[in-house]
Amino acid sequence: MGFFSKFKEGLTKTRDALMGKVESIISFGRKIDEEFYEELEEALIMADVGVNTVMDIMDELRSEVKKRKLSEAEELRPVLKDILVRLMGEQNGDLQTSPDGLTVILFVGVNGVGKTTTIGKLAHQFKSQGQKVVLAAGDTFRAGAIEQLEVWGKRAGVDVIKQQAGSDPAAVIYDGIQAARSRKADVLLCDTAGRLQNKANLMEELNKIYRVIKREVPDAPHETLLVLDATTGQNALQQAKLFGESTGVTGLVLTKLDGTAKGGIVIAIRKELSIPVKLVGLGEKMEDLMPFDAQDFIDALFAKSDEKPQE
Repeated sequence: MGFFSKFKEGLTKTRDALMGKVESIISFGRKIDEEFYEELEEALIMADVGVNTVMDIMDELRSEVKKRKLSEAEELRPVLKDILVRLMGEQNGDLQTSPDGLTVILFVGVNGVGKTTTIGKLAHQFKSQGQKVVLAAGDTFRAGAIEQLEVWGKRAGVDVIKQQAGSDPAAVIYDGIQAARSRKADVLLCDTAGRLQNKANLMEELNKIYRVIKREVPDAPHETLLVLDATTGQNALQQAKLFGESTGVTGLVLTKLDGTAKGGIVIAIRKELSIPVKLVGLGEKMEDLMPFDAQDFIDALFAKSDEKPQE
């Protein structure tokens, strides 16, 4: 299945919730009036596109209607799509890697968002590309986190570096770097804790990990990926703001995008933050972690059942 088909299938709930409502509003014979604008605005907000973002979209839509002298609601479908494509900008899921040494990728995010699962899936992807991968079990506080990473390590066929529960996470990451070097690994994927109720300590812990990585591999981490659960909608946006301010996040991973009608949060995150979405989770299988492509995302949202992606 191609990227577009995966997006289309994975965004079914969001497309039905958002575009199903939009399509019913932009119906044949309906005139563009104030009531129409209010209904469209509500549909976008309900899909978790975010109030601020929706206001900007509506302002632009009104402006285009005046400029193009449009009067029929059905004429707005391609206009709305163009606005969203422009808003998302050029964006793809390319990960930064080291050209001639060890690539270190750090994962951050609160507990329960799918961090460990994402690490396991990404390890599988790198390994299937012929790369040697090591995992570092830096979430030493959550019960079962180390064991969960070990299960994913076995599934992906990669080594997991760990210490006892409650150990210093930065020490585990240090061990991970040394092990990756001695095993001539190409990629080190580092798990971290996510106890937001202890925010100050968590951020200090992440900063300590960051300093250890920088000391050992000066051009690393090559990516600091914040993992967010798309089903939490606006909460995911708040987490992105919190972590983005504190931890030098370079990219976002949105998990469970296939399980939510709130996929509009991708648009809100893109509009309100300058952090690119790098990967999205569109299912349970190892292969269901996909590089994010903004054009594919919008095409899939607007797709009819038999529609192909734009060339």
